[in-house]
Amino acid sequence: MTTTPTPIADQVAGIATGQAQQLSAEVLQVFASEQSALDAAGAPAGIAEAGAPMPDAELLDVDGNATTLERTRSGRGAVVVFYRGVWCPFCNAALHAYQRELAAVLEDRGLALIAVSPQKPDGSLTMKEAHELSFAVLSDPGNQIGRRLGIVTRPTDDVRQAQASLGLDLTAVNADGTHDIVMPTVAIVDAEGIVRWIDVHPNYTTRTEPAEILAALTTLD
Repeated sequence: MTTTPTPIADQVAGIATGQAQQLSAEVLQVFASEQSALDAAGAPAGIAEAGAPMPDAELLDVDGNATTLERTRSGRGAVVVFYRGVWCPFCNAALHAYQRELAAVLEDRGLALIAVSPQKPDGSLTMKEAHELSFAVLSDPGNQIGRRLGIVTRPTDDVRQAQASLGLDLTAVNADGTHDIVMPTVAIVDAEGIVRWIDVHPNYTTRTEPAEILAALTTLD
């Protein structure tokens, strides 16, 4: 019997239900206010558009070795996923779904699947091992690529205090020691390194569904 995969949106709803039962009312209010503000602000101006070259930079693999997007692509087209870090439950749900529903399909089509975050390599390794990811998981110290794509953001002081109350200090987990993170983003890059499609989510509780990525790939064929 074939089981229909649970959409990321439904998994996010489950995460939210769990948080409502586990977190204090004060922390929940801070996160709810943050998400409302992100929804109201929408995508910032200046985000890279289809047709632009995909930026590249010196990145780190899960073992801390230097690499780049181009080197990791190895001349292939790619689906590049930018996520906040292993500490983010919504990121975990998304990458797990991409492994389950995209990794083999993309491999069959000769496309790479690559995940990039600002966290240290040990966080990338934890993400890769926890979800048995078959694809490359890279660290971008300083959000070099994210800045050039226009998708870098920073939590407000209230959010950072709420995170600290939960034991999270972004300066300790990010490779550059800052609070800067990326908006969850998926970009389809062709073999020449050109962005053909990009989907940016200012509100980190929403994600690009695997079906949306596959549909975009179909339109680009």
